[in-house]
Amino acid sequence: MIEHRPFNKLAGVDHGWLKAKHHFSFADYDDSARMGWGSLRVWNDDEIAASSGFPPHPHANMEIITYVREGAVTHKDSLGNVGRTEAGDVQVMSAGTGIRHAEYNLEQQPTRIFQIWITPSAKGGSPAWGAQPFPKADRSGHFVTLASGFGNDNDALPIRAHARVLGATLKIGESVEYALGERRHGYLVPASGAVEVNGVRIDARDGAAIKDVAVVSISAIENSELIMVDVP
Repeated sequence: MIEHRPFNKLAGVDHGWLKAKHHFSFADYDDSARMGWGSLRVWNDDEIAASSGFPPHPHANMEIITYVREGAVTHKDSLGNVGRTEAGDVQVMSAGTGIRHAEYNLEQQPTRIFQIWITPSAKGGSPAWGAQPFPKADRSGHFVTLASGFGNDNDALPIRAHARVLGATLKIGESVEYALGERRHGYLVPASGAVEVNGVRIDARDGAAIKDVAVVSISAIENSELIMVDVP
């Protein structure tokens, strides 16, 4: 099953400093039919205005992955971690028993991110944060695992869930396949471009909710940058 979720039909909010679209229920957007996809709980498409951001706030028992599409995010947390994550790169926060953090756009132009929340395989544990560059050239024509809870994904940022976050860049006409498996849930969003997912057209910032599919076949209609989550 491939369910197309067009960007222009997603719920959204405009706070001035933050423009957000929600692929799933979040904050004041409550939709019982969109509470998640497997253990994927949140996928927000955020635009943060220059010199603004999210002030300190708490999280617990959630794996929070931030993929920076444009600009940069500066992170500060109650563990003393401070870091700046640039476009194309990824940061991961395992909230564990509890952590407070802030995310700011200290740049002179808007920052655009995907923020993805995945329910951990078990509650608790010490909170942790990390970030890593992932050059787009290294994922040209194939998926690279950006964050993973599987031990054999040695080059990915660790998360505490039996899940993967993957990225790929495809030139027009290129194709890639991913062995999802019929008991897994996939969710794919092009950060840019347009693709066909098992024959279903998915445009930039649309969602493709995938399940009961052994192999996901993706073909680029335009030059495309893809982010995909594989969760139980």
